[in-house]
Amino acid sequence: MHKFSLAFSPCPNDCFIFDALIHKRIETDDFEFTVHLEDVETLNHGAMEGKYDVTKLSYAAFPFCSENYQWLTAGSALGAKCGPLLVSKNNHNWNEVDSLRIAIPGEMTTANFLLSLAKPNAKNKTEVLFSDIEDAVLQNRFDAGLIIHENRFTYEQKGLKKIRDLGDWWEETYSSPIPLGGIAIRRNLDEKIKKAINRLIRESVEFAFAHPEESMPFVRAHSQAMDEKVMKQHIDLYVNKYSLDLGEVGKNAIGKMYTIAETNQVIHKIVRPLFVE
Repeated sequence: MHKFSLAFSPCPNDCFIFDALIHKRIETDDFEFTVHLEDVETLNHGAMEGKYDVTKLSYAAFPFCSENYQWLTAGSALGAKCGPLLVSKNNHNWNEVDSLRIAIPGEMTTANFLLSLAKPNAKNKTEVLFSDIEDAVLQNRFDAGLIIHENRFTYEQKGLKKIRDLGDWWEETYSSPIPLGGIAIRRNLDEKIKKAINRLIRESVEFAFAHPEESMPFVRAHSQAMDEKVMKQHIDLYVNKYSLDLGEVGKNAIGKMYTIAETNQVIHKIVRPLFVE
């Protein structure tokens, strides 16, 4: 029996992706997984500590733990029109961003990476749990908030207004899909095991696409009383063909992100292979 720790977020897209694997709706051979659910920035910090064998990770955080982890090609959140949003309560505009107090979902999130690229002089940033950012802006504790996940479907009805969609900014600037988060695995595991786990995750996604209602009890259990329509919008936005397999387009988008980060001296050059092939 092969036993591994598996960590991902309680968000609908991750629960949808991993439901079939962890509840053995697919054949898992002799693999067993101990599951840990954490918000994405907690997962990022966990990867810095080498805490889990297999973990969800922000693409922007990976360069800081690339010696110990490698990307799988299944399970990713990557695509178009799915980026983080910068929102405000008081009609602030894009030209004012440098002077605003901004709540971010974590220093190592891809959301903050994109904001840092787009607005390098916006320095007044504070880390806030992603699910608390909307309320923090509504309570005037911050001038703006960088929202991710399901919050993009709820901010308008709460009275917040979009300053900029950073996914749109990325796509317009670099003509590439936007890499948000993926699944990383320990480099020191046997190559056959890494490939087998990658295959199991892909099969879990395939099962979820073929039987979408099967995963909904698990999704609902971790949705924090989210409206069912929002849950399904969330899944539809973040789980797509790149979640099955990055393919060359997805891999190139991720490579481009790291090249841009190196050029802007945000990260050091990653010298080890990025992907489990």
